[in-house]
Amino acid sequence: MRGLSPRSAGPCPTLAPERSGEGGPTSPLHIDRRQWLAGMAAFVCGNSVAQAPSLAPTAAVASPRRIVSVGGALTETLYALGAQADLVGVDTTSLYPEVARSLPSVGYARSLSAEGVLSLRPTLVVASEDAGPPAVLRQLEAARVPLVVLDGDHRFEGVLARTRKLAELSGRVEAGNSLVDRLQREWQATIERVAKLLAPGKAAPRVLFVLSHSIGQVRVAGGDTGAGAMIRYAGGVNVFADAFTGYKPLTPEAAIAAAPDVILGTDQGLQAVGGTDGLLRLPGLAQTPAGRARRVVSLEALLLVGFGPRLPQAVAALADGLFAKA
Repeated sequence: MRGLSPRSAGPCPTLAPERSGEGGPTSPLHIDRRQWLAGMAAFVCGNSVAQAPSLAPTAAVASPRRIVSVGGALTETLYALGAQADLVGVDTTSLYPEVARSLPSVGYARSLSAEGVLSLRPTLVVASEDAGPPAVLRQLEAARVPLVVLDGDHRFEGVLARTRKLAELSGRVEAGNSLVDRLQREWQATIERVAKLLAPGKAAPRVLFVLSHSIGQVRVAGGDTGAGAMIRYAGGVNVFADAFTGYKPLTPEAAIAAAPDVILGTDQGLQAVGGTDGLLRLPGLAQTPAGRARRVVSLEALLLVGFGPRLPQAVAALADGLFAKA
């Protein structure tokens, strides 16, 4: 768990944003299966959950919680903890479970309005580190609304840390312990599943992640990205992991030189550019090995890069797609 530091003199501490990189070098083209399994298993080891002390009953009845969740993975985790009755508002990225879409919306996470959030009379706002703009967050703090910003760590450990913190904030520590235990079991099963796909001496698929909101807005993922972390977890190699960090516009020359075996995208992005045919019409992609073989894999965006409680299933599904026969 990362340390807490106060965002204001308000009544609630805030998890200080501290972006973590993807950790470690890019996977080699030929992966030692045993070495990969041992390394991935280390993500699970040392994450056992200590039994939380029982809380002494109090005479006073606690006021009902009114939580606004800004971040799809946070909302999904609160539902997994059984805290949905406390939710009074969510942002537009809160798409899973589907019932969350029926809650009042506070808008897009990066362009919140203080008036919209405050109109829901929250007793707590939990937000991803992408939430903003900063001026709105300052307005919420000035209004004495407890605000907790959670680190967007793109690792399995980050999922566990966010789960524990949300369980604490929502008063569901026991449910949090149970969810963490379940996630660790599912993660171990996923590690073993991916390891079976990495046959000894088999080349890891070279993957190009394309983020496409429209034909005119196409970027590719480098290092220190959620997409890059997912590719690595699924046994692949992000072709631009060492070239740059973050996301950069797609250029045909770079795509051709990268020679990906698989092009990865989101279901929403693929739909925005007209499906596989539309994607392969983007400059340079048809001339890559992936383009010539029409090796295109996509997953729903929140599942693929949300790093919520479905992470084990997301990695397993991605691995199956990356290693599927052409």
